[in-house]
Amino acid sequence: MKRATFVAATAASLALPSAARATQPAIRPVPMRETPVVLGDDAFVRDAWRELRGRTVGIVTNPSGVLSTGEPLADAVHRNGQIAVKALFGPEHGIRGAAGAGETVGSSSDEKTGLPVHSLYGPTRHPTAAMLDGIDVLLFDIQDVGARPYTYVSTMAYVMGSAAQYGKEVWVLDRPNPIGGVQLDGPVLDPKFKSFIGLYPIPERHGMTVGELARLFNEQFGIGCKLRVIPMQGWKREMLWADTGLKWVPTSPNIPYARTTLVYLATGLVDEGGVNNGVGTDRPFEYAGGYGFEPGAFRDALAARRIPGVEFEAADWVPTKGFWSGKTLRGVSINVTDPHAFPSVRTAIEFLAAARAQGRYHVPAGHEQIMDRDWGTDAVRLALNAGTSADAIIASWQPGLAAFKSLRAKYLLY
Repeated sequence: MKRATFVAATAASLALPSAARATQPAIRPVPMRETPVVLGDDAFVRDAWRELRGRTVGIVTNPSGVLSTGEPLADAVHRNGQIAVKALFGPEHGIRGAAGAGETVGSSSDEKTGLPVHSLYGPTRHPTAAMLDGIDVLLFDIQDVGARPYTYVSTMAYVMGSAAQYGKEVWVLDRPNPIGGVQLDGPVLDPKFKSFIGLYPIPERHGMTVGELARLFNEQFGIGCKLRVIPMQGWKREMLWADTGLKWVPTSPNIPYARTTLVYLATGLVDEGGVNNGVGTDRPFEYAGGYGFEPGAFRDALAARRIPGVEFEAADWVPTKGFWSGKTLRGVSINVTDPHAFPSVRTAIEFLAAARAQGRYHVPAGHEQIMDRDWGTDAVRLALNAGTSADAIIASWQPGLAAFKSLRAKYLLY
C-alpha cells in the first residue's frame, strides 16, 4: 500500500464520530490473503483484541504496519468501538514513512481528526509521561529488516522502557524477519559502542523477529515491562520474505523492495570506508564502488573470493542526491543468486578489503566514530587499517556469534 493511501485510509477511519464507530461491528472479520503466514496483527484483529475491550491504546506504527490484506492495522482497530485509540506514535521516517534517514520528525496533530501523532524520532525518542497519559496498552506493529543498525527495534526498546517506567503494557504484533531466522553474521556489538543504531550486544545480522527481540530485550537486558507478543502462524526460520507470500511495503525511503533487505547489510556498512552503496539511485544498496574505482578489477577481485550466493557485474551509476549527486561512480552491481546462502555482513568486509587492495579504502578524518558506531565495534576499522585479511576479520566474529546463538535460543518463538 502506498504511503498516501495509508494516511488517507487511517484518517478516514479516525474521522468517524465515536457514536458512529460504536454502532459498527466491533471488528469486522477481515478476509485474510491466502499466504503461508498469518501475521501477528492478523491474529490480533481476529481474536486477541477482545482482551482489550474498554481499554485505551496507543499504536506505534508506520506504513509497514499492515495486515496480510494490505490494510493498515490502525484502520482495523479504529473500526472497534470498544477499543479507544488515544494516540499514534511514529519511528524514524515518521508515521507516514516519508522523512529521510536521520531526519528529525516533529510531533503533530492529524490534520483531519486532531488525534495526537507523537514523534519518537524528534526531541525525544522515549515516550514521555504526557504522551502516555490515558493509555493502557501500546501496540507495536512495524516491519523490521533483520539488521541491528535499523532503528525500529531501538524505538521498540525505548517504548518498552517507558512502558515499564509508567506502568503500561506493550503488545508486539510479530512480523517476519525478511532475511530469515537462520543466518547470524557480523560482530556482536561491544557495549562501549552502544547507540540508537545498536542498543544491546547482538550481531549485525541477528536472525530474530521483532517479537523475539522484544522478549530478549525485556528479560536478558533488563527492561522488565509487562510484555505480550502476538505470534505469527506459519512462519518458519528458513523463510525469507519471498517465501511468505506477503506483499512488501517499503519500510523506509531507501528500502523500497524486499530484495533491498538482502543487500542492506552488505553495503550499508561500507560508506564510511570510502565505498559508495548506490543510495540516491533507484537501486539503493545494490551497488558498491565509488569515484575512481576500476570496475573490472573490482569485480574480478570479488569473484575470486567465491562468496556464496552472489554474483557481481561491472557497473556505473549516478546518484541524484547526496555528496555524489550528478557524479558518475563505478564499481559493481550486486546480484543475489541464492538469498539463503548469501552472507551479507561478510560481503561488506569483502568490499572494504577489495577497496583497500585498490587503494580506495579510506575513512575520512572525523568519521572514525561513525564507522565504529555502524559496526558496533572499533575492531573492524582497526583490523582493516592494519592490513588484516578479510578471512581473519570474519573469523574473529565466530566466538561471539556462537555465544549469541546459545543466548538467543530461549527467546525464539518459531
